[in-house]
Amino acid sequence: MNNQELKNEVDKRRTFAIISHPDAGKTTITEQLLLFGGVVREAGTVKARKTGNFAKSDWMEIEQKRGISVTSSVMQFDYAGKRINILDTPGHEDFSEDTYRTLMAVDSAVMVIDSAKGIEPQTKKLFQICKMRGIPIFTFMNKLDRDGRTPMDLIDQLEDVLGIEAYPMNWPIGMGKTLDGIYDRFNKRVELYKHDQPSEFVQLDDEGNPINDSELAANDQFQETKESIELLSMAGNEFSEEKIMNGQQTPVFFGSALVNFGVKTFLDAYLQFAPGPSAHKTEDDQVIEATNPEFSGFVFKIQANMNPKHRDRIAFVRICSGEFTKGMDVNLTRTDKKLRLSNVTEFMANTRENVQNAVAGDIIGLYDTGNFQIGDTICIGKNKLQFEKLPQFTPELFVRVAAKNVMKQKSFHKGIQQLVQEGAVQLYTSYSTNDYILGAVGQLQFEVFQFRMQNEYNSEVTMEPMGHKMARWINPDQLDEKMSSSRNLLVKDRFGDPLFLFENQFALRWFQDKYPEVELTSKL
Repeated sequence: MNNQELKNEVDKRRTFAIISHPDAGKTTITEQLLLFGGVVREAGTVKARKTGNFAKSDWMEIEQKRGISVTSSVMQFDYAGKRINILDTPGHEDFSEDTYRTLMAVDSAVMVIDSAKGIEPQTKKLFQICKMRGIPIFTFMNKLDRDGRTPMDLIDQLEDVLGIEAYPMNWPIGMGKTLDGIYDRFNKRVELYKHDQPSEFVQLDDEGNPINDSELAANDQFQETKESIELLSMAGNEFSEEKIMNGQQTPVFFGSALVNFGVKTFLDAYLQFAPGPSAHKTEDDQVIEATNPEFSGFVFKIQANMNPKHRDRIAFVRICSGEFTKGMDVNLTRTDKKLRLSNVTEFMANTRENVQNAVAGDIIGLYDTGNFQIGDTICIGKNKLQFEKLPQFTPELFVRVAAKNVMKQKSFHKGIQQLVQEGAVQLYTSYSTNDYILGAVGQLQFEVFQFRMQNEYNSEVTMEPMGHKMARWINPDQLDEKMSSSRNLLVKDRFGDPLFLFENQFALRWFQDKYPEVELTSKL
């Protein structure tokens, strides 16, 4: 396509992540958004565009059993003339590294908050990452059909705890059993709540009074809400599109994803104000605009066995510039290797379709035989681009891992290598015995690892907990193996670099006092 056609296509893209604390309703709102995109028959089932098959958006068996998202799902649909890419991130804090990487691949974020619980720890963590990157944030106060905190309390907490201006786009009329609707400031209308029925709308005049609805006008809760709206107009923040784009102000929407109330209103407003694909910086401070005609992108996620029948491995790529076309040749910057992209998919939860072309802002999946690593840049042209590094966490929990059945070493080693390359856990080997040690941010990562090893690689594993450790890398030139002791275990990471696993802060200080010339680092 020519430059103007490329610009037109890029302008249609909206790519965002949904972030929240566990159980705030993130997966539920994702499924409701898919409903409006025509790829869902009912919440919980997702339909592929061509096949007509339905599937759940939480695709991994352990997710369905435990009711949590532990992987980042990618979903794409068309709505109101836009091509929307949703990345449904893990809510569980043990998988925050996966979520952080995902946030590097989006242009905006939707923050889902449980209106009964308010701001929770994981929400705060993820918000800070968005703020650090200046990502525009849109807030959805969920579960309005249940009793919760007062709307004003939720807005105050948003501003006090997160330090961001809030602009309520709508305001509840009642809550829980007394929920009558929401007062839509932006569209000058009331969205009436009808349990188990589609919403009805009543337009408001310039004074905020219902047009042709005397019953609503006489409703005491509506009058209270109207007073709150007047107070917000006088004392609240002014709406600023510029501040929203800079991540300094968040538009706030109230609703309930479970009963699909207020979600469409949110989606329509989001599409009006959310940014299109943004520029990306390279390691040498180049700025690559989305409309640059030369194709480029980076791998932010690798996932094995999304389809257990085929034992496949997919590298998820955020296209940063230009157009992808099936069969194109690209350069893999890290290895300086040329690759042909002939088998590429786009995603509809756990269903996939071959893609012929895609543009900046889209997320595509490359079938991978082991070429890609997380953070890899692919591009065309003479300039060898390398986009900025993706965040990597230093593990805090460690276990020794071994195959239960020594006759199944081959599947054990294959499973470990593939799951480590996904970034779900980090692999170390002890310096002296070459025993395998796994490191993770949280316990659930080990449980998922064990589950997937057995179910996807037919390899039962034994895990011996080592507890909390403090990982510190050491310059190989300064290393003497005699430095190792029971309090600071010497190991190698998967790249062969040496590090110590310190028992605690006291052990670390003791080592630093004994070897003051040795430089230790907490990250690679």
